[in-house]
Amino acid sequence: MNVIEVNDVTKIYNGGIKTPKVTALKNLTLNVSEGTIFGLLGPNGAGKTTLIKILLGITFQTIGTAKILGQDISNYRVKSKVGYLPENHKFPPYLTGEQLLKFTAQLTGTYEKNVNKKIYELLDLVKMTKWGKTKIKKYSKGMMQRLGLAQALVNDPALIFLDEPTDGVDPIGRKEIRDILLDLKSRGKTIFLNSHLLSEVELVSDRVAILNKGQLIQEGTVEELTTAKEVYKITFDDELNNEQVNGFSDYSLKPEGNKSYSVKVSDPEKLNKLIDDIRKKNINIKSIVPLRKSLEDMFISLIKESDKENKKYFNNNG
Repeated sequence: MNVIEVNDVTKIYNGGIKTPKVTALKNLTLNVSEGTIFGLLGPNGAGKTTLIKILLGITFQTIGTAKILGQDISNYRVKSKVGYLPENHKFPPYLTGEQLLKFTAQLTGTYEKNVNKKIYELLDLVKMTKWGKTKIKKYSKGMMQRLGLAQALVNDPALIFLDEPTDGVDPIGRKEIRDILLDLKSRGKTIFLNSHLLSEVELVSDRVAILNKGQLIQEGTVEELTTAKEVYKITFDDELNNEQVNGFSDYSLKPEGNKSYSVKVSDPEKLNKLIDDIRKKNINIKSIVPLRKSLEDMFISLIKESDKENKKYFNNNG
């Protein structure tokens, strides 16, 4: 089941007398499966926040349709099953953490007799129990993020939107938040995650989508996006000498360190021929694996390529 369905959505912000129209999203189609963590990536101005606002009903698409939890986004009742942590959120500084969560429970219509127990459980989940009775004005940025995550879970949502959930959180705190997200996923929750910390997204996301200038330029699992096609890393039992490396000049072996070399082949047949040639020289192969790039390297490469294509298009049609 798809918890989020976005079909051919375009969002155009009308300009003023001296400002042009802005196309924040263009013909975007996207699906998010139930019980997964979906990472949304893109540079500033890519349209990420606009998409989240459309899905939450904060703003409206110009054309196209979208559904969450099987309901059209115009159905306000479905929002009761949604949790949201916005970026740069602000909470009343005069409230304590406990008071903020009680207030949030009242806003969501989930205020019950056992609300105190539920609030204690949420504060414990985000490692904020001892700060529950402390006023928010004394919280650090990391503590604010933890409290923000707790308020997003007050109504026990099926779908959770998180905009920069680890912003300002120290490395240990980020690890704890990752564990929380994975625990929520194990309970069948669906998490829509927007973050500039690509290393964090890479560690928890099942699938990611990359936006640039309002358009979807790539989507897939982290493994699909970070595995370099046709490039393999071969590790030997021993370091190759220059003569041995030169013996494979047709394959252009490139040192990767620690008795390993990368090689680009055009197809599996050529890879198998390389393996046969290595064996003929009585060289022992320890492992052969597809070479992977980090999500950050892949992201930068795709954005640069996308910007280059856009520039070429405008030069030819400007």
